Amino acid sequence: MKANIYIGSTCKEKKEYIKVFNPYTKEIVSRYALCDANDAKKALHIAKNAASKAKLTKLSQRINWLLDVALKLEKNRQEMAKIICDEVGKPLRFAFVEVDRCIETIRLSVSAMQNLHGETFDTTVMPSGKESLAFFKREAVGVVLAITPFNFPLNLVAHKIAPALVAGNAVVLKPSSQAPLIAYKFAQLFIQSEFAITDALSVVYSGEGVNEALVKSEIPRVISFTGSVGVGKSILSQAGIKKVALELGGNAATYIDKSADIVLAANKCALGAFINSGQVCISLQRIYVQQEIYEIFAQELKKQTQMLKVGSPYEEDTFIGPMIDEKAVQKAKTWLENAKEEGAKVLYGGGCEKLMFEPTIVIDVQEEMNIVCQEVFAPIVSLISVKDFDEAKEKMNNSEFGLQHSVFTNDLLTCKRAIDELEAGGVVINDIPTLRFDLQPYGGIKQSGLGKEGPKYALEEDYTQIKSVVIC
Repeated sequence: MKANIYIGSTCKEKKEYIKVFNPYTKEIVSRYALCDANDAKKALHIAKNAASKAKLTKLSQRINWLLDVALKLEKNRQEMAKIICDEVGKPLRFAFVEVDRCIETIRLSVSAMQNLHGETFDTTVMPSGKESLAFFKREAVGVVLAITPFNFPLNLVAHKIAPALVAGNAVVLKPSSQAPLIAYKFAQLFIQSEFAITDALSVVYSGEGVNEALVKSEIPRVISFTGSVGVGKSILSQAGIKKVALELGGNAATYIDKSADIVLAANKCALGAFINSGQVCISLQRIYVQQEIYEIFAQELKKQTQMLKVGSPYEEDTFIGPMIDEKAVQKAKTWLENAKEEGAKVLYGGGCEKLMFEPTIVIDVQEEMNIVCQEVFAPIVSLISVKDFDEAKEKMNNSEFGLQHSVFTNDLLTCKRAIDELEAGGVVINDIPTLRFDLQPYGGIKQSGLGKEGPKYALEEDYTQIKSVVIC
């Protein structure tokens, strides 16, 4: 099926379309319109005109718009999950979860907007002041550029466009070229809604000059990007004076304290390391285990991992499907082989057939190995013995990334220290760092990005701006 472009509310075809292949079956599952700089510029100019109207639209209409889309998503749940599975190979059971989370994200955006407010001031508080009516209000920023990745091709789009649109902005969406159809179908629900604001949403895809035209333009007042550190840095260097929100890479770690429930921790860690074939920004990549329980935990983690089914993403009990493409597989293979050459050993897994990479547990690793210190974005986890939390903390914090970490412990002091001393945007206690609730503030520090997602926090930080008012 074709993913056409939307220049505002007008659907347009292009002369050339790029094929997208199913990572598992290798069949063609979609085609996206090959765009150019001119498409990007047209979308931006349409959005600029639409933004001035969108901000003046009644909030009730914008709320009804989002709720209408959420309702239609519920009705089309089966179709949307199938498209996700087709385009990126996500197991169908998790594709359904993503659709459900997307619906929740939309409704959370409505709730957050309903509770967004300004504040009044008493301007006589200082001797230099005088009587007035003074307050601040929040208003839409204008045009938002949203650039999204393949690994959560529906919900991460929702995290950007739902709060941006309900706030009264216009949005230009550039989705991943590996998952164009799901973004197109999602955008179509907005554009074809009876409550839609005309031209408030545009969709363009990859092509020569597109990124530069979008990012360098002075029209977008906010760029919200989820993806790699390299691309994030490039955007930041070209964007000029505008808000830039970046959700970039991670190198999530957990510490297993000797007081922890070992079976629970091993079960959770197997899920956190291998869900979505490790292609998650907060995928568990490093497990630091207190030395007294290291051997027991290692065997339990191996046992739990062995129970995860690798196979067709269309089968209900499949946990791990294919990786996204051959380039991703080759990177993981190379890093794993390099680690083995430097002394690391594979406790479990390590095999790969086509794009099906087995869940892999690696031991005897060194901190400078790529599979430990970089974002591997594959189903590979490193198991490391440490003396205590102090050693674990030092190693966990010794990273250029700082997205999320976790600790498994039943010791209150260790829990408190983890919350206070781990350098990350989020800390999870007695669960995996891969845990994320869509209503919470989400975003990292260091090289993991700038700003927070989560509808309430994105509305406050990115999609609205404060206007101060004084009436004398």
